[in-house]
Amino acid sequence: MKQQTNANPIVLVTGGSRGIGRATCLAFAKAGYDVAVNYAGNEAAAQETAQACHELNPDGKTAVYGADVADADAVDAMFKAVKADFGGLDVLVNNAGITRDNLIALTKPEDFDAVVATDLRGVFLCMKAASRIMMRQRYGRIINVSSVVGLRGNAGQVSYSAAKAGVVGMTKSLAKELGRRNITVNAVAPGYVQTDMTGALDDKQKAAASQNIPLNRLGTPEDIAGVIAFLASDAASYITGQVLPVDGGMAI
Repeated sequence: MKQQTNANPIVLVTGGSRGIGRATCLAFAKAGYDVAVNYAGNEAAAQETAQACHELNPDGKTAVYGADVADADAVDAMFKAVKADFGGLDVLVNNAGITRDNLIALTKPEDFDAVVATDLRGVFLCMKAASRIMMRQRYGRIINVSSVVGLRGNAGQVSYSAAKAGVVGMTKSLAKELGRRNITVNAVAPGYVQTDMTGALDDKQKAAASQNIPLNRLGTPEDIAGVIAFLASDAASYITGQVLPVDGGMAI
């Protein structure tokens, strides 16, 4: 049974200012959560997301936290601030991510390192900080955003697929560590989703991508956010260590 830490359950969403992160913040606000919005660079967008959450849940609390998830000190400071401001943490959504796509022959080592730092190390640091809080509560939900390319690979995305595949491994390992403390750890693996990351694709490229998707369309941030919210819900309390593709059938 959940040992709730506050009048409302509390969620922290990394990379919550836009795309899947923003949609996830709004989904949790609709569900009655207090929402902590993490951002790395665009405070104005994070504040707008927080305001939208407040409008959806006027009785809920929202706050924004600027932190680079690849920076251990910044992550520790953020989690301490969230705990002080909200009283605890029930759900962590590791969504923050970057890409530096290129063919391997053209990929600079520093670009590979940057992707791994944010997309893999950042997830590790946030899970480590969250687990300290959740283990004391003996309750928690951690949902990591991996990717279909972490399961299948993709030409030109060696760094991104490596980081996202690493997230899958960490998800399964941590689920085994934390299960006895009533903490579940799961991941979603989105396919092609209409976000800033896919915004560079032209209409022809989007049409070609859709042809490889049984549902014949790109996903929306809301498609992913709904599944994330489900994995945090009581209905998913017996699910842990799983990676759920949300890709319109692309990975079949």
